[in-house]
Amino acid sequence: MNSIISPIVYILSILFLLLASLTTTSPIQQTSLIECLSQHSIPLSIIYTPNNSSFTSVLESRAQQPRFTEPSVPKPELIFTPLSESHVQAAVICSKELGIHMRVRSGGHDFEGVSYVSLLESPFIMLDLTYLRSISININDNSAWVQVGATLGELYYRIAEKSNVHGFPAGICPTLGVGGHITGGGYGILLRKYGLAVDNVIDARIVDVNGRVLDRAAMGEDLFWAIRGGGGGSFGVILSWKIKLVDVPETVTIFTIFKTLEQGDTKLLYRWQQVVDKLDKDLVIRVLMNVEITSTSERSVTTAYDGFFLGGADRLVQIMQESFPELGLTRADCIETSWIRSALHVISVPVNTSLVFASPELLLQRTTATLTFEGKMDFVHEPIPEIALEELRKRLLEEDAPLIFWTPYGGMMSEISEYKTPFPHRKGTIFQFHYFTNWPKRDKNVPKHMNWIRSLYNYMTPYVSKFPRGAYVNYRDLDLGINKKGNTSIIQAVWGVNYFKGNFQRLVKVKTEVDPENFFRHEQSIPPLVQKR
Repeated sequence: MNSIISPIVYILSILFLLLASLTTTSPIQQTSLIECLSQHSIPLSIIYTPNNSSFTSVLESRAQQPRFTEPSVPKPELIFTPLSESHVQAAVICSKELGIHMRVRSGGHDFEGVSYVSLLESPFIMLDLTYLRSISININDNSAWVQVGATLGELYYRIAEKSNVHGFPAGICPTLGVGGHITGGGYGILLRKYGLAVDNVIDARIVDVNGRVLDRAAMGEDLFWAIRGGGGGSFGVILSWKIKLVDVPETVTIFTIFKTLEQGDTKLLYRWQQVVDKLDKDLVIRVLMNVEITSTSERSVTTAYDGFFLGGADRLVQIMQESFPELGLTRADCIETSWIRSALHVISVPVNTSLVFASPELLLQRTTATLTFEGKMDFVHEPIPEIALEELRKRLLEEDAPLIFWTPYGGMMSEISEYKTPFPHRKGTIFQFHYFTNWPKRDKNVPKHMNWIRSLYNYMTPYVSKFPRGAYVNYRDLDLGINKKGNTSIIQAVWGVNYFKGNFQRLVKVKTEVDPENFFRHEQSIPPLVQKR
């Protein structure tokens, strides 16, 4: 087959396949499923049905989006919490044999809740990987095996137990499940030095559609490429990752400088955009914008310039004086600490520098979100003009609890090819925007918050990446289009290009080879191109 597929033929083929493959599932026979699982020596104590008193608590325990646990939202007919790899194999085998749709959850942070909610297919079951959480650190060869139910906080803590000069370049939120985070790419505070989490994965173990456990050698390089950034829920059930630990110095330096409009922040923010991706790769300066209440009860936008440097304060001050003197960083602004304690600082929103003195055991806490949220993101290739920054500030004041993260790229992110992994948004990206708003669960004015963030996203269109407008699969956005069961729209192909650019076609090819009947699927899973009968 010619490796270059006509775009029209390519899209039409995908549409034909989805119309054919997303068929209605037969009603789940709980007895049949439980009987099948029991034949594989699965204990009944890890199987939960809605009649079980623990069903709701298990469902909500890792659901970091409370709005997807509301009574009106569809619930799984059964929750299965495997304790071993063989349990996962049994779940896949039995679900496939009985024609039961399955969703897979590790951390539950997914923006659209697709790991534990199915808006298109009912009934369905959920495979919750919470208890697959072992972590094995090998400092001698700078590696670790991490099961997917472990959190990033647990991983960071276990690394620090073994060494104060090793780390791992992944996200800043400690309750993120390792499984889903790495499948989408996984960026964090070390991205300018070491790239993404997927850039530092050595091996993996996965249960495929036939119930086999495969490592890198057994799955082959194409599938290994696809699972490192192609998003979760498309190719199989990831069991564990083997990751490469990276070097961090004994001393790292952090700082946070707050600015307001009255302090000339618009011009400073414009300057930040011009230099931030060109700074020393040991240095990351994030920007966090949020709304605060002043002493006179007025609402005001505050900008925090939050810095992280792999080294001591004296060298950092020298670099800043040479590269970004406009920020005005002084030695007194700097706090020298360890990598593991810096992880406590960067998780706080708004920034709370005092957290750096807290106990690292805080990273082990597995909390469930009490606020619901909505988020969108963009990649920026050219500095946003000052007039648009002023309008952005005004729009923040229109929302109750908005927040915008600005995460700089450059450094190693510009040196890795966009084709090395499915995550393509690398060279040419100055920074990424993460627009964010949250509200209490009791707040019934959800449309107001949703409309605000959609309006902001639309306003930013002229100032962000184009053709395509880039998106990040770990910040899944169903506004980009979903695989509509029985009524698939051509927009389905659009989100694939938003997330993966030119890598989408290769992901479809891998999906076709490993899961041609589309067993592993959700609203925005990678579709196969040709269905085998």
